[in-house]
Amino acid sequence: FNDPSLDRLIFSPVHYALVLYSLLVEIGRLDIAAFRRYNKNGSTVELIGAEHSPGHAVTAGSLSQALSQAAGIAYARRLKGHTGRVVVYMSDGEFQEGQTWEAIQCAVFHKIGNLSAVVDVNGQQCDGKMSDITDIGNLASKLRAFGADVKEVDGHNVAEIEAAVKSYNDVTPTIVLCYTDPCKGFPLLQKRAPKL
Repeated sequence: FNDPSLDRLIFSPVHYALVLYSLLVEIGRLDIAAFRRYNKNGSTVELIGAEHSPGHAVTAGSLSQALSQAAGIAYARRLKGHTGRVVVYMSDGEFQEGQTWEAIQCAVFHKIGNLSAVVDVNGQQCDGKMSDITDIGNLASKLRAFGADVKEVDGHNVAEIEAAVKSYNDVTPTIVLCYTDPCKGFPLLQKRAPKL
């Protein structure tokens, strides 16, 4: 974790910890036997990941805290001369929180160009459609107005996401908006939408 050339991933939706653990197993960073300890009392393989859980660099819940932490880590790494980037994975629902906008404003002001955010833009949050709860309007336009370098991609297209993440500058934080359908390929969820 201390190698200054390595990129860092900050995983914001810690309630998706099981997905991250599965990824760690797939890439050989976690033994599949860890799932026997999943959500057991005293285990670090928790239902909701924290800084001591596999793959989690920080405690990111409540939602919207991870981008601020990632900006701070990226800023510190830049000051230390580290070449690695900091990438935060987050959801569009986090833009209903003021702290997220403060983090964007700070990152743009301080020219934290080694920071990227990959955002799952699915229009959903725990209480239903975002537009029915707190409509955030055109996210891309707002982010551009704050001064972020915004890329918009099909969130179901891995090649598009990868190209957008690799297309950054060293002065402006990059926000990759990945437009997704959380029900894609799941007829049962399509029937239940927007309440998933």
